Amino acid sequence: MSTAIPTIRYSQGIVKLIDQTRLPHKLVFINCRDVATLWEAIKALRVRGAPALGVAAGFGVVLGIKTYRGEDVGELIAIAHQTAEYLATSRPTAVNLFYGLSRMRRRAELCRRMDVKAARKALIAEAFAIYEEDRALCRNIGRYGAAVIKNGQSVLTVCNAGALATADYGTALGVMYSAKALGKNFKVYACETRPLLQGARLTTWELMRAKIDVTLICDNMAATLMQQGKVDVVITGADRISANGDSANKIGTYMLAVLAKYHKIPFYIAAPSTTFDLSITDGSKIPIEERHPDEVTGFGGARTATPGVKVYNPAFDVTDHSLITGIITERGIIAPVNRRNVKLSVSVGSTLEPRGVRSCGNAFR
Repeated sequence: MSTAIPTIRYSQGIVKLIDQTRLPHKLVFINCRDVATLWEAIKALRVRGAPALGVAAGFGVVLGIKTYRGEDVGELIAIAHQTAEYLATSRPTAVNLFYGLSRMRRRAELCRRMDVKAARKALIAEAFAIYEEDRALCRNIGRYGAAVIKNGQSVLTVCNAGALATADYGTALGVMYSAKALGKNFKVYACETRPLLQGARLTTWELMRAKIDVTLICDNMAATLMQQGKVDVVITGADRISANGDSANKIGTYMLAVLAKYHKIPFYIAAPSTTFDLSITDGSKIPIEERHPDEVTGFGGARTATPGVKVYNPAFDVTDHSLITGIITERGIIAPVNRRNVKLSVSVGSTLEPRGVRSCGNAFR
């Protein structure tokens, strides 16, 4: 395993999270006993990463219904829907959040002929199913993705797509954990990931705990590193992938893809099928969250920018599918990345076996 410390857990009416804003200096857990506390944790990036947000969504709906003491199952279902609507306002880009909420809404509707006790149990079971599903998906992503890392290579990544961003194992970092488990020797360059330094604070923390050779670089050092021949492959995560394979990820990912294309370096996205949004035809239609200017004008309570300066602070950018060598999923690697192969990969019950990559079959076994 990448880490023995759980990112998110639910027990006895409490959602327990690692407060990722406190890492790497302190390992602090937050006990979310109500939906408002969880909403704030999502908004403030105390819990983050697309798959982890899907898990948080499921447990969040469970938090919303836990205080209902009535006997009207219709009222319980209404509360579940209201909770889902509220949690949906926390962050707009990561589609897994909405996937988790949609799963909980559908499950709630199937409870209309149950009594309140049975409906509550069914919703809790669904939230745990989302959690277990993510664990299985990420493990299989790691199994497939390990093949793209060769012995002795150097890997570049951005932001954090590891255990902290998922229920258990990670997507992009899960690929690295699997490669290490196979005995491969490689090193990783982690972009610091301005403005909130998820790469510096979270990815380096994870990889060092896993005893993977990692070197931290400033975001603007990536081009020089590639020019010097020090990068063999780029692997990142994703927050939403459109029907044609355009991928939204942490701001700076598109820059790396363009640089990788110029330097003829393979560029991979690692993401589960739950991160694909086939209702969106291309990346131009993916909603991009713009965050508070304070994230750019200072850090750690200290102001670094000129007072009064205007700020543009999109949290994500979109990488065109033509720049992506392959998308590593739990069913195989989508390559080449195009609308047909995306549809084939994420269709229910499908498997994908491009370019000699063997399918893992049903990832939910």
